[in-house]
Amino acid sequence: MNNNDIFKKLRVALQLRDDQIIEILNLVDFRVSKGELANVFRNENHPNYMDCGDQLLRNFLNGLVIHLRGTKEDPKDPKEVLNQIAKSKMPLSKDNKKQASKEGDKKPFKPKGTTDKKPFGQGTPSTKKQKPESPVERFKFNSGKNKK
Repeated sequence: MNNNDIFKKLRVALQLRDDQIIEILNLVDFRVSKGELANVFRNENHPNYMDCGDQLLRNFLNGLVIHLRGTKEDPKDPKEVLNQIAKSKMPLSKDNKKQASKEGDKKPFKPKGTTDKKPFGQGTPSTKKQKPESPVERFKFNSGKNKK
């Protein structure tokens, strides 16, 4: 098991998004872009795959400690932090679940039959030809003189 696997498992276990991981790394003054972070989480066979170095994983773990426990001057309760994260994620409420089930009860979409459409070129031609409007005609030009 390498650093990439550990990093991926921590991300899944703590349900962290990329922007949250970047914020955690910023707590320990370690800068990393979303692209670099995405390369760490890629499959090993991908051409843009990047190994997660010891420094990146070490800084993430140190930032995670600060994120969950806080600093010595401002300690936090890790359970409260995790509960706040869980509350911020909107689970489906009972009303949303009912709506989702109602949507599943609807009839499946059926496209109109091909008999409703007329074949191209067999309709009655329009007697009125529309002249394309020039965009300049929409503007009113005032040269400064009042007409009386």
